[in-house]
Formats: sequence, C-alpha cells, structure tokens
Amino acid sequence: MPVLVASDLDRTLIYSSAALALTMPDARAPRLLCVEVHESKPLSFMTETAAGLLADLGDTAVFVPTTTRTRKQYLRINLPGPAPKYAITANGGHLLVDGVSDPDWHAGVTALLAEQCAPLEEVREYLEATADPLWVRKHRIAEDLFAYLVVERELLPEEWVKELGAWAENRGWTVSLQGRKIYAVPKPLTKSAAVREVARRTGAELTLAAGDSLLDADLLLAGDRGWRPGHGELADTEWTAPGITALPERGVLAGERILREFLKTSRGPV
Repeated sequence: MPVLVASDLDRTLIYSSAALALTMPDARAPRLLCVEVHESKPLSFMTETAAGLLADLGDTAVFVPTTTRTRKQYLRINLPGPAPKYAITANGGHLLVDGVSDPDWHAGVTALLAEQCAPLEEVREYLEATADPLWVRKHRIAEDLFAYLVVERELLPEEWVKELGAWAENRGWTVSLQGRKIYAVPKPLTKSAAVREVARRTGAELTLAAGDSLLDADLLLAGDRGWRPGHGELADTEWTAPGITALPERGVLAGERILREFLKTSRGPV
C-alpha cells in the first residue's frame, strides 16, 4: 500500500528569506535553491539537500503539498521532483488533481461552510471595522473561503488578536497569526478532511504529516506520524499529541530534517 505524505509548505518545507534562520557562520550556511519567484523576485527557498530529499520522496511515497495558499499562489511554486498528482490548497477548500480543482470536493466544502459558520462577509466587515490602518498593509479574501490581513508585526496589538480570536470563536471561525499574516478561517475548512479524502482515493494505509502553525494541528492529528519544526505557533505553545515529534531545528534546516524523517519512515517499518 502507498505511503501518503501530506506536508504544509511555508515555514515547513519552503522558507522566505526572512524565515530562513541562518544562525550559523556565513561560510557554513547551506546552499539554497529558489523554488518560487514572484514579480521577478526570488521569494521562497529550500536547501539544495532538501531539494534532493524531496525528489527522492516523490519516487517513494504519494507526496501531497497541503497549504493555506490559494491555487494561484500555490502554482507559483516550482518544487523539485515529480509533479504531485494531488495537492490541497486554500486550507482544504480546493483538492487539486493534476493541477485542476475537483469541483465536487469544492462544492461539498462550500455547502458545509454555509451550514455551519457565520458568512465570510460578516468576518470581512469586522476586520475592516476594527483593524487599524496604522498596522494593516493589506486586506485579502482568499478563494471566497476565508480572509487574511498582511500586517506590520511590530505594531500589531496583541490584545486585538485575542479579541479577534474570541469574536471569531463564537461564529465558527478560528484565527491564526503566521509571520506578517493574520488568518481568519472557518473551523470546518480543514486540511485534514482533504488529506483523508486523498488517503481514501490512493488506498494509503500510512499517512505522514508536518506543519508549523495552528492551522496545521488538525493535519498533524490526521496523520499516523507527524513532525513540527522548532519554530511557529505550534512550537511557541509547545503543542503536541501522540505520534507527534517536536523537532529542535528552526528555519530552513527544519525543512531539511522533516524531509529526512519523511523519507526514512516511508522507506521502512514505523
């Protein structure tokens, strides 16, 4: 039976220049491969070693990129190795098969959200009314499914984030702060549901997962084994669960370690 490997991308396998955490002497820094260019600028990286490991993983397991990015943002990424047959974008809102969204899956997700959560428009209006232009740089709606803000992190009031979280909780939404972005996401919009669907389609009996943020907790719980890096929301709150390994590595070297663990586990007995 195939092994399914479902991994978050940003700050788990790929890293912006600000998130690399290259704390070693310059002469010992790993060689980097750019895997995303946006508006003619290099945007995301992994180590060359990690790139080789990911290419090997694609030949060993069913690798499923699992991201909160929109389809358009995901398709900017040029990962090494075989093109994944399945990918999960918009935090589970779209299940891509050979790069194309499965319409039945998306229809089912949107129907579930309409039934269980406050509408997106109510959340958008709340963000517009309460977020201070002093520290908000952008208001964004992703795939008509969820909202996020791009903020100046050093100016962001911690109390406002807590108030937003409490407000959202009462409406069936959750809040996640990742780098310079604050996400407001409907609770039923999960990566784990889409991963279970891919496992069903592929017949996978073993699922491995990795992620760094609050929005990845359900993904990690859906796996038989999971790994989280030494940075991010989950590390900051010391989140753990049975079958989860908390790695000490931070930054781009954590991505390399995660891929080593994926490859080792998918090749041998658990």
